[in-house]
This record gives sequence, C-alpha cells and structure tokens, in this order.
Amino acid sequence: MSLPPIPAEAIALDVVASDWRSAVRAGGAALTRAGIAKASYADEMVRMIEEHGPYVVIAPGLALAHARPGPEVLREGVSVVTLQTPVTFGHPYNDPVSVVLSLAVVSADAHIALVAELANIFNDSDAIAGLTGATSVAEVQRIMGVAE
Repeated sequence: MSLPPIPAEAIALDVVASDWRSAVRAGGAALTRAGIAKASYADEMVRMIEEHGPYVVIAPGLALAHARPGPEVLREGVSVVTLQTPVTFGHPYNDPVSVVLSLAVVSADAHIALVAELANIFNDSDAIAGLTGATSVAEVQRIMGVAE
C-alpha cells in the first residue's frame, strides 16, 4: 500500500494551537474537510492519547495522531498540520511538537502499511524540518511524496 494522496483540504499550515488537544483536533478537522473522517474522529484521537499517553510523539517535533478503525473513518488518509508555536504532549524526549500528522484507516492491516510508508518518508532526517518550515500546500505534498 502506498500513501494515499493528501488533498489541499487535509493540510493546514501555521496553525495556532494552545495545547496538544487543540493541535490534534486541528488534524481531525483537516481530515474532516478532506472527507476522510467524521468530525467525531478528532475526539477519538484525543481520547487515545488521554488513555495511553504521548506515544504518538514518534520523533523529535513530530506526532502521529490516530485512533482505531471505526465508523468515524470514511476512507484511508492522512492530514498534515504545522503549528505556529510548538506544543508539548508530555513525551520525555521528543517534545515539543511542531508537526502533527493525523492518520485515519479502515483496517488494522491498512494501519500497519500506512505507518510503514510514513516511516520511509521520515527516514529522511530533513523531512520534519522541511514540514515545519513549509509555506505552501505544494511544498508539504512534495515532502510527503504525494499530490492530489
């Protein structure tokens, strides 16, 4: 499985977020705008972090928010949110976060495959800094290796 296209509606740059919850909700809102997930999916992503801790902070400055497959997910997809000011999730090594990816999948198998695809992107040590400094949707799509 390759990473699905990331439509412009799923990308939000320079977002103002007061805390990690609002940053994750911004990612959920981007998924909703793009028709990937229902609005309630954002609450599910927040709930997962509240229950399991800041495991979603997968690298310095980068969070991969997600929830279990369920009726809130309409199709597989990813949103990308860059933050005007980084927020802390409470991770001991990788805070603060300036880029929040939100992942929505319809099955556990798709989850594993898409996380593997994302890992390939972030094997490039410049990818997080590139996203943090991105000033256009096209730039984000180029860094992520996808276009609509």
